[in-house]
Amino acid sequence: MGVAIRTAGEGDRELVARLLDAAFQDDPVSGWVFPGEEHRRAAHPRLMAAFTDIVLSVGRIDVTEDGTACALWISVPADEPEHDEDGPARLREAVDPENERVELIGRLTDGIHPSGRAHEYLWMIATAPERQGEGLGTALINAVLDRCDREGLPAYLEASSERSRKLYERLGFEQKGRPLDLPDGPQMWPMWREPRG
Repeated sequence: MGVAIRTAGEGDRELVARLLDAAFQDDPVSGWVFPGEEHRRAAHPRLMAAFTDIVLSVGRIDVTEDGTACALWISVPADEPEHDEDGPARLREAVDPENERVELIGRLTDGIHPSGRAHEYLWMIATAPERQGEGLGTALINAVLDRCDREGLPAYLEASSERSRKLYERLGFEQKGRPLDLPDGPQMWPMWREPRG
């Protein structure tokens, strides 16, 4: 039985932000960005809401019909303009002005993002914690990867944990370059998938 998927709209903003917050509260990278648990519980939802707003404005968010999983995608053109140099600083100011890691994570991931080829960028994917392991995330990713294969487009992402990296490898992604070592923190793995045809 397939998973019903739809494109999220503005009315889904709170749902998506809540899903992201619940799924990433205990993620190694989120723990690095917000090292204190109490502070993370307070500030992390603002970051996830900001990410949701960004992708609603420039990309696409797919959500399962039952609202228990979502994937945030951005189509990156081959002639991508220069990165928004001020974007990470604006994000920090809006989310957690005293926390330099909010800005730093944006600058570091921008710095490893491949350029020169059009591709689909999986910014984030989240499944409600009680529904993880049921294949919802895989269904969301495969829906886009199937289109990538038909259109001859590669896909890119940064894995934020060993568990997610293994999932992406099963879906055909391979590590691209060296892992990103966050200062005094965990690794992130840039991963690339060539279209299959």
